[in-house]
Amino acid sequence: MMDDRSWIDRRVDDSGFVIDEFKEGVQFFVRFVFSRLKAKSKIKCPCSKCKCRKWGNPEVVSMHLCKHGFMNNYYTWYVHGETSSNTVRNFEGESSNMEFVRNEVDALYHEMVVDAMGAQSEYNEGLMAKEPNSKAREFYDLLHAVEVHIGAGGQDVTILSWMAEMLNMKTLYNMSAANWEMALSLSRKLLSPEDQEKVPKDFYSAKKMINVLGLGYKKIDICVNDCFLYYDEQSKNLTACPVCGESRYEPRNMAAIRQKDVPRKSLWYLPITPRLQRLYMSRKTAEHMTWHLKCCEDADEVIHPTGSEAWKHFDETHPIFAEEPRYVRFGLCTDGFNPFGCSTTPYSCWPIFLTVYNLPLELCMRSEHIFLPMIIAGPKSPGKNIDVMLRPLIDELKELWTNGVETCDSFRQ
Repeated sequence: MMDDRSWIDRRVDDSGFVIDEFKEGVQFFVRFVFSRLKAKSKIKCPCSKCKCRKWGNPEVVSMHLCKHGFMNNYYTWYVHGETSSNTVRNFEGESSNMEFVRNEVDALYHEMVVDAMGAQSEYNEGLMAKEPNSKAREFYDLLHAVEVHIGAGGQDVTILSWMAEMLNMKTLYNMSAANWEMALSLSRKLLSPEDQEKVPKDFYSAKKMINVLGLGYKKIDICVNDCFLYYDEQSKNLTACPVCGESRYEPRNMAAIRQKDVPRKSLWYLPITPRLQRLYMSRKTAEHMTWHLKCCEDADEVIHPTGSEAWKHFDETHPIFAEEPRYVRFGLCTDGFNPFGCSTTPYSCWPIFLTVYNLPLELCMRSEHIFLPMIIAGPKSPGKNIDVMLRPLIDELKELWTNGVETCDSFRQ
């Protein structure tokens, strides 16, 4: 029953009673989940009614599963930390074709660091013959933050996971830096003196540690009418829009002695180059980046853009680009919507999406593989000025097309 999850689809017999095999499977599921989350009294209920949106204790979850059954196609319990990759031993000591990671949070943070820094598991600091360079040093410092546990028993929290959750709390609740540092100072007092020396002491140190992951952003001032970007060296010192004449900054408070210029409107741009590099730095995605080359060889119908006439015409027009299957091909799309739903407040928000067509169909449409380089904020639609807002993205795509960027292919190295 551990290997075969077909019992999930056999909940009741012909008389409508829950069969014993399903009851045993539910008991196994509950034991499995709660054995890995001992500190928690409730888990997400995967029944067909709750669909992992509600939480419950073991009795409630068991009752819901027997009454409603599991939600559709939930054979791998991924919401509860299970992945279907390698064969290891589960919590009862039995061999299984599912990987049961005892602390999946630590594993995910470790994998995130390795993928972000472009290093492989065999990259061992202790085996290096000379002092590592600054890039490698950053990697080892961040990897140390993943592996060192702090707190009671040394098994609950790592330095990186704690800082990531603390910074996430600051974002969610819009905390000021002073308030956040006060919460950090209070929580540090709960640690031992040895652990206090390991963790960041202020907001600057915490950001410095997280920034090593490299997924930053650029803040660009824009005209309040969306007609101009203060984007390049020629425009960074302008104080008014050269198109419509609107002021770049909010009016100053004349009573204030010192006051920074506050832009009336800004655009946050997330560069796509580091994210593209991470597609090849991670073995899991680098393996699939040439899938498009052979996906439609035997297909009678167009199941992917690679089989379309537009794709073939592009290959004929740019044969040098077509010769290298690892070159990345994008699909760009956008659409406006009102984030306030049916509210009477007029507002138009335009997210920009980039889809990587190199990846297989089951991967390219997943949220983690869809890039969101920018969101064009309202309150009104950019209209024909949307091309002005897209300038940072277009410039970066042109730079990648003209000069490219070197990266490590971790799958074919």
